[in-house]
Amino acid sequence: MAYSDIVLQRARQRLEDARRERERENELQRRLAYEKYPRLPEIEKQLRLTMTKLIASTLRKGEDPGKAIAAIREENLALQRERDWILESEDMDYESPICGLCDGRGYVGSRMCSCLRELCRQEQKKALSCLPGNARENFDSFRLDVYPDEYDSKLGVSPRRLMQSNLNVCRKYAQTFGLDSGNLFFTGPTGLGKTYLSACIARTVADRGYSVIYQSAITLFAEFEQEKFAVSQEESRGLTKKYLTADLLIIDDLGSEMTTQFTISALHHIINTRLTENRATIISTNILDTSLEQRYSPQIASRISGMYRIIKFAGNDIRRMNIGGKL
Repeated sequence: MAYSDIVLQRARQRLEDARRERERENELQRRLAYEKYPRLPEIEKQLRLTMTKLIASTLRKGEDPGKAIAAIREENLALQRERDWILESEDMDYESPICGLCDGRGYVGSRMCSCLRELCRQEQKKALSCLPGNARENFDSFRLDVYPDEYDSKLGVSPRRLMQSNLNVCRKYAQTFGLDSGNLFFTGPTGLGKTYLSACIARTVADRGYSVIYQSAITLFAEFEQEKFAVSQEESRGLTKKYLTADLLIIDDLGSEMTTQFTISALHHIINTRLTENRATIISTNILDTSLEQRYSPQIASRISGMYRIIKFAGNDIRRMNIGGKL
């Protein structure tokens, strides 16, 4: 799972802070234990000496190293048992690591340890605090009753039934999300729940441990432009990498930006790169899918129509209804 640099940096810092705090706690427990049981530091000194004895035994000539090693090993085990008896009798522990798998390093070999992965998950959820709404959006609170239940001949179904289907698709997508989940394209007029359902998906997928980037089209393209025209590489380093590497990228309100050759090129780069690397993308827009070619390019329209699942939204503008802005 490809977490953004800032999320990974914050998670690593939290793990390092926790590791240092645990070391301080262990040192305090060690001093208290030594004061109460002077035998403990003696045992630990003897344990350190067994390594010296072990090396010396392998260098002696004329002696069976196997017997010497076995004797040293038995001595070592006896010392450990004595130490453990003392500590267990007083319920003391001054050697407990912050994580039993990685000892607080965050990685087991080249693989990210579960302790760091959990911190990344938590930081990822914090990073999504900028989502629109009151941070309480969830699929169960999505109000279908605000959509007309009358049959619409243009849709071939009522808006409510259409939105029930859309809700089911989005819920299943989020709850079963994987690296092969594919892409979604939300299209329809304003105020029909595109942003709401996008936020529900973002929070659910992030809570399941995947990296999620949710960004408005205006901010996204602004960062690509800032990176391209930055005075120095140091100023722009890593600014847009997150949009290409996140497990799930959600671009909200495509079409609200000022469309230029640069934004068209950047959008093509994002879509093409993520399709090539099999990374999921969700795009929401007020632009009809049939107008994409005119607004952007035939290549972008072709990739979206061929590689994205088109989700059409219909109904009345929720924002104009007196329901407190809630769905």
